[in-house]
Amino acid sequence: MGLLISTVPLASGTAVLHPLDPAAAPLTPPAHPLAGTRMTGAEMIVQVLDDEGVPVLFGYSGGAILPTYDAVFVHNQRCEAAGRRGMPLIVPANEQGAGFMAAGYARASGRVGVAVVTSGPGATNMVTPVRDCLADSIPIVVLCGQVPTAAIGTDAFQEAPISQVMGAVAKHVFLVTDPTLLEATLRTAFEIARTGRPGPVVVDLPKDVQNWQGVFQGTGALPIPGYRSRLKHLRAQQLSAPACAEFFAQLALAQRPLLYVGGGVVNGNAAAELRRFAAAFGIPVVTTLMGIGAMDTTHPLSMHMLGMHGAAFANYAVEDCDFLIAVGARFDDRVAGVPAKFARGAKFIAHFDIDPSEINKVKRVGWSHVGEVDVALAVLRAHGESQGFAPDYSAWHAHCAALRRTHAFNYDRTSTMIQPYAVIEAINRLTRGQAIIATGVGQHQMWAAQYFDFAEPRLWLTSGSMGTMGFGLPAAIGAQFAHPERLVIDIDGDASVRMNLGELETATTYDLPVKVVVLNNFGDGMVRQWQKLFFKGRMSGSDKSLHKKDFVKAAQADGYAFAVRLDRVADIDATVKAFIEFQGPAFLEVIIDPDAGVYPMVGPGQSYEEMITGEFITSRHPVLVKAPDSSEMF
Repeated sequence: MGLLISTVPLASGTAVLHPLDPAAAPLTPPAHPLAGTRMTGAEMIVQVLDDEGVPVLFGYSGGAILPTYDAVFVHNQRCEAAGRRGMPLIVPANEQGAGFMAAGYARASGRVGVAVVTSGPGATNMVTPVRDCLADSIPIVVLCGQVPTAAIGTDAFQEAPISQVMGAVAKHVFLVTDPTLLEATLRTAFEIARTGRPGPVVVDLPKDVQNWQGVFQGTGALPIPGYRSRLKHLRAQQLSAPACAEFFAQLALAQRPLLYVGGGVVNGNAAAELRRFAAAFGIPVVTTLMGIGAMDTTHPLSMHMLGMHGAAFANYAVEDCDFLIAVGARFDDRVAGVPAKFARGAKFIAHFDIDPSEINKVKRVGWSHVGEVDVALAVLRAHGESQGFAPDYSAWHAHCAALRRTHAFNYDRTSTMIQPYAVIEAINRLTRGQAIIATGVGQHQMWAAQYFDFAEPRLWLTSGSMGTMGFGLPAAIGAQFAHPERLVIDIDGDASVRMNLGELETATTYDLPVKVVVLNNFGDGMVRQWQKLFFKGRMSGSDKSLHKKDFVKAAQADGYAFAVRLDRVADIDATVKAFIEFQGPAFLEVIIDPDAGVYPMVGPGQSYEEMITGEFITSRHPVLVKAPDSSEMF
């Protein structure tokens, strides 16, 4: 057996052709300066990483990956001697941290993040980050050590069937058993990770393959004609003039059009074109949790985030629109909880996506285009402008502005206890939509999404589809490596940050100026909120008696020179200012009102008409809180 490739179907995307592919263009690339050099497999791995422009690796060592780790060390020595930057290998407290660091790097930069871990438990600890990246379409490559080829299947020490385990959660998995295909496999892994609908690719590397010696080719990739054929076909999918005419014929009938924008716009680097399209025709924009930043949240056309915890005014705009234009969004359950009732006032729905499987998967649409979103929007905009399409949506704009005023985010601004929203507003006044914000998962995640501004895409890093607690801190570390010059803040919760608390030391070890905020309500706040609303206040397992942890002392023990507890309302502005302005890693624990909730909230199986807005946000529908079906969870 030479090379095992998982049976996971590959998503469609943009074509990148390589010389070993029969469909490749007949171009002769310049010879690699090291072509013909004899190398070990591990040295080939590191050289391909260097060729791919990987600036940093995240990983934890172990016996089965040691040859590659040694090759990284030697490579960096040579780079230092030659006066060029090497490929630093960042060691986390846990392999899961490495995966989320690679993901944070990828989310913040748009480039492929790389994690390198050992076999067995090292590799299985990567399952959650890999699934998280698949769910949110994030490009990473994970290199896993594996027991020697001859030992596979014998239950050898630290063996795990990674090709089978990861096959269910990765975009693609390779188990390299023919070392002559190693070099081509690695290049193909990067190609698959970043093209089409991006995602995680796992390469399982037996130790004997790493130790093998052969001749470095310096070029080539695996012949995967089916995948590349789909990519080529997808790239060729251009909007025709009749399709554009049909779109604008429907838009001409609309008085209240609305753009519903998802993470595909961010992942597809289409935010700039989306903004141009919205501005050209004056169409307001709502975004999903993953689409935050695709539209500047301070722009007059921005209606902020929709969905389960979206702005009330955003959800009401969805109710009121008569033409919904979905772009890089998938009508997921947190947005369209009851598909039949979602945007039911819309007489027409259009859908742009790079993945054909998303079209009509949840909600039927009247017009669709599968292809690269930025290209499609540019073609459509040009068509509309050439036809002199200049609609007057002033009445709709005034309606949306009224929604924003009447149903704005709000909270108890007179409370003597610290409200988490007030802390985020204080930080936001200083960062002004320019900081990179990573979060854990829970109430703090939603408060951050609601109360921060984002001027650009890739400033908002959160675990969307998987909702993985413990994501925030390692993702922030990865983002700081992607953008050393930017302010990076992890907004976390006391329960969520515990999941990867060991990464506090990673930040100080590498002297990263990551700022960490822990909004402490002594337990699982989101779980408690659900229990109060839907389970008659039965607090089963949501407190966990988490009252013993001294987070400030823990941060100090991990090397934080700035480690402060904020517990008085009067100190918010001064403490936040000192925290943000501190040079270097900083940690801030905020003791918040334990009863602070996330509102609005649309319960599972409920429509926007049934949205709960709480005491301080104005609702236009009287809502009776009712328990969800017993089958419904988060």
